[in-house]
Order: sequence, then C-alpha cells, then structure tokens
Amino acid sequence: MTDWGALYREHVGAVCALATDLTADELAREVPATPAWTVHDVIAHLAGGPSDAVTGRMDGAPGPEWTARHVGERRGLPVPDLVTEMQSHQDPIAEQVADNPRPAIVWDIAVHHADLHEALGRGRLPDHLWEPVLAGVAPMRFGTAGVPADVDPYELFRALFSRRSRTQMQAWGLPLSAEQLDEVCIFGPRDDDQPIPA
Repeated sequence: MTDWGALYREHVGAVCALATDLTADELAREVPATPAWTVHDVIAHLAGGPSDAVTGRMDGAPGPEWTARHVGERRGLPVPDLVTEMQSHQDPIAEQVADNPRPAIVWDIAVHHADLHEALGRGRLPDHLWEPVLAGVAPMRFGTAGVPADVDPYELFRALFSRRSRTQMQAWGLPLSAEQLDEVCIFGPRDDDQPIPA
C-alpha cells in the first residue's frame, strides 16, 4: 500500500527545490498543460491548495473559482514565501491523506509537478513519484476493460489527468474509439498537443 503522506512530502521537497532554482524568465513561462497559468502560478496553486485544505477554505473546491482565488491571492508573492507556505502545511496534509484511498491532493501535486517538468524541459519525473498515482487512478478509469499494457505508463498517467491531446492518445493505436479515449481523461479531452519528455 502506498504511503501517500510520504509521497506528498517527497513531492513538496522536490517542487520546493525546483522552485528556488528558477530564473525570472522560467517563472514567467506558460505551462502548456494549464494554459491560463505560468510556472509561478502553478507553484502558487501548490501552496494555496494545501493552505486552503488545512484552514478550511474549501468553498468551490476543486472548481476553477476556488483555484483562481488562491492563485490570485499569491500571484505577487515571491517564490521563497510560496516555498515556506508549502513546507508549513506538508505535515497536516500528510496526516490527512495517510489512510485516504483517493488522496486527490497528492494526485494534484504529482500532476502539477510533472506539468512543471514538461514546461521547463526537465524530463520525466522519477518513476516513484508518479507510478503510485497511476496505479491508484487507472483502474477507476478503465474498469473491467483493464489498464492497457501496451501504452507507455508515463503517457497513460499524463493522459488520465487530461495532459495529452486526442491526437496524442489516438497515436497509441488502442482499440478504443475517440469517445472512449475522451472518457479516460478526468478533466475531459483536450485538442492541444502537449510537450512529451524525451
């Protein structure tokens, strides 16, 4: 069984280390997977979401108004402040997710951590940071059909969270219709091709 609290802490450590090493140009870069956000905005979300969860400001979660509020509140904050905020909430979050079979906040940081890597050209996340998320989510999306064995697992992880386009998914050659592939994507299908790490 996955230790979701430990996985969350590891993501926080890695995201904070990445964030403190970024240039102003990198922080201003658009993140293709979340086109309304820059790298700085994604970091703000990864600080704001857990802060809201710990303090009970969850009205509208996980909808766009909720995320827009906490990202907007942090848009002008320097990265060190966001890093401090993330670190300050990691223990209560880790405790909250310890026995949760569907720890959405852990899945969220894994997905956005991968968004940052792809936007910044940093390659794939290490396997141990995303494989437990894939193992937890894929059976819920594929059901009795089973998880496709002939698709790159990382690409499947990204597609499940709507980080691959219809065209990119159709290139897998699975015996699934376009509509069936659309249903795989938790946040719905997308038409814009995403950067694929080498």
